[in-house]
Amino acid sequence: MDGRLTYEDGTIRIDADADLAPDALPPLPGVETDPRSGTSRAPAHRYAELRRALRVAGVGVDDRVLDASDRAAEAAGLPDALATDYDLREYQQEALDAWRDAGDRGVIELPTGAGKTVIAIRAMVELGVPTLVVVPTIDLLDQWQRELEREFSVPIGRFGGGEQRREAVTVSTYDSAYLKADGVGDAFEFVVFDEVHHLGGEGYRDAARLLAAPARLGLTATFERPDGAHEAVAELVGDRVYALGVDDLAGDHLAPYDIRRIEVELTDAERERYDERQGTFVEYVRDAGITFTSGSDYRELVKRSGNDPAAREALLAKQEAREIMMNADRKVARLADILDRHRDDRVIVFTGHTDLVYRLSERFLLPAITAETGAEERREILERFRDGTYGRVVAANVLDEGVDVPDANVAVLLSGSGSEREFTQRLGRVLRPKEDGGRALLYELVSAETAEERVADRRR
Repeated sequence: MDGRLTYEDGTIRIDADADLAPDALPPLPGVETDPRSGTSRAPAHRYAELRRALRVAGVGVDDRVLDASDRAAEAAGLPDALATDYDLREYQQEALDAWRDAGDRGVIELPTGAGKTVIAIRAMVELGVPTLVVVPTIDLLDQWQRELEREFSVPIGRFGGGEQRREAVTVSTYDSAYLKADGVGDAFEFVVFDEVHHLGGEGYRDAARLLAAPARLGLTATFERPDGAHEAVAELVGDRVYALGVDDLAGDHLAPYDIRRIEVELTDAERERYDERQGTFVEYVRDAGITFTSGSDYRELVKRSGNDPAAREALLAKQEAREIMMNADRKVARLADILDRHRDDRVIVFTGHTDLVYRLSERFLLPAITAETGAEERREILERFRDGTYGRVVAANVLDEGVDVPDANVAVLLSGSGSEREFTQRLGRVLRPKEDGGRALLYELVSAETAEERVADRRR
């Protein structure tokens, strides 16, 4: 025996035998000497890699990193208490097999409605170990808790929404996982990150860094981030091991769909103001040599705006130009035509601005959902949409992900960021298979001869 591995405050502590100095250990991934304790340490997320390297080097260790997880498994009667009646579709089984072949690590990318939760539950059953499921919103926290309580005969723990209760199977928000990870990092052998692209945010990365769980599964409909932060996700969770797009599943497992792009002209007043404000922005970035070839270019502009009045004016001008093109008056007029044409359909209207949501809600008598809408009110609106009491709703961003949205067959993109992720998420909201086998329809309203049009062209 050449030493001992233990978990301590988000790190893997390596204690060598008394007659073996720490620097006598073979080179190990992520390991540094801790002068305070005279031991060696590695970030907890490197545990699986560290364990593998020790095994390859022939170094015997007393591995106590997951002792807390082992005790939790025994107390909960795992793995026998984890079972499911789910039968995986062929592509779901392929995704699970790819993840297992990758050493129980990696990201699965599938469209909204393709059953990523089902794959994760089957993975939990196959591994049969204490598991932490991390989600971005309280709505998803509630959904996962209900789903796991239906499937498994064990208590389901919860971190978030006013509760802090740990069980062998626990669901947590990203915020709570970030706050609690160093205290529970040895309690779970498997961690599922739903909407895993959120891990690209610098603050949330510690939710993965501080956990020792060797088995890691990321779920998302849109893995790559324009800022390149998906590379950090790959380091913490694993590479993308399986991916299918909407077109791969539409018509068989998702509803077939059509996209109709409608270009609208700015009014004369909107055009004059848009050109003036957009010109102010373009002139500044051209003179400053900013090309926006990477996400860091925009960050550099924001940084400059802190002490450069011209940079600040450019940012404000860009914001105003964006609001003009996204909230153009003639988009609202075209929306009236669409709502009239689809009066018997179930319609979700997406916008990028809260003020526009309330304006549309008042004009068309649409139930509105924004970040300001309370959880109980939002659940009531969605339930009434689900049972047919409401035939249409309007929302600002909050229905893009992390919410169980009832079936709809028509989506209208009135405004948004224009990103591939946002477009894919909103399209996914109308792609659940229809009982009558009907097609889904997405309208994209775009202001002509603006940056919005150019972004939409690139995406297509």
